[in-house]
Amino acid sequence: MANAAFDDRDGTIWFDGKFLDWRDAKVHVLTHAMHYGSSVFEGERAYGGTIFKSREHSERLRASARLLDFEVPYTVEQIDAAKAEVVRRNGLIDAYVRPVAFRGSEMMGVSAQHNTIHLAIAAWAWPSYFDPEQRKRGIRLDIAEYRRPDPRTAPSTSKAAGLYMICTISKHRAERRGYADALMLDWQGRVAECTGANIFFAKDGVLHTPIADCFLDGLTRRTVIELAKRRGVQVVERRIMPEELGGFSECFITGSAAEVTPVGEIAEHRFTPGALTQTLSDDYVAETQGKAIAA
Repeated sequence: MANAAFDDRDGTIWFDGKFLDWRDAKVHVLTHAMHYGSSVFEGERAYGGTIFKSREHSERLRASARLLDFEVPYTVEQIDAAKAEVVRRNGLIDAYVRPVAFRGSEMMGVSAQHNTIHLAIAAWAWPSYFDPEQRKRGIRLDIAEYRRPDPRTAPSTSKAAGLYMICTISKHRAERRGYADALMLDWQGRVAECTGANIFFAKDGVLHTPIADCFLDGLTRRTVIELAKRRGVQVVERRIMPEELGGFSECFITGSAAEVTPVGEIAEHRFTPGALTQTLSDDYVAETQGKAIAA
């Protein structure tokens, strides 16, 4: 089942307040979201049957929708309850959870103010976003051709489906070139993020990460910053230029799917997954499992 197509699986999907057989959760070909990108989503992880930071994800889903000028017709509490029930009904313990809200098919054109807003929630087993052997060595990153857009040109703080178009293109290009993912720069040529994860660098025991003002300030990013501060590690959020990459000793990326993944290479630059990366990775595992973190 792990390799089954995503439209042909056993299981249950929550769709507009009802639980449907997985294969029956369908939309029309003239759905507005398909043509005009009017869709927002979340990527979440369940550990031990409990969704990590479920409320924060649900709050962000609703906030993302508002940035795209629509309201998700369910409260945070209703979304949280539906997600938990999806995980339970599908018999999942450790899982990936995907809520998606989108405009329907009543109006076809740029303007769609009267379209129904739909919400669907699916969950499935997804052990690791990257190949386990690559993770041990540190994944390899290419440099993407496309850049994160100027925040004056797109709703960059929304987890909007349309913002991932250039991410898909960039990841495909990187994989064809033998890399696991791609590092994206921002519209001014500064280090931004990867195609679906935030990025951190370490130097002399200090963590450095780009300011999240033109890309998503990930919930995993925020969690790792908090974990580092608990350890007394200094975290500097700043502008990072590509020419600085050779001066860092460690690098890792963060995201609900990626969790904490060490990076061994970005183009010609090499990094050694070290003690700080491992400590924060271990701390993140402990945090998601609800375990106390040893000092």
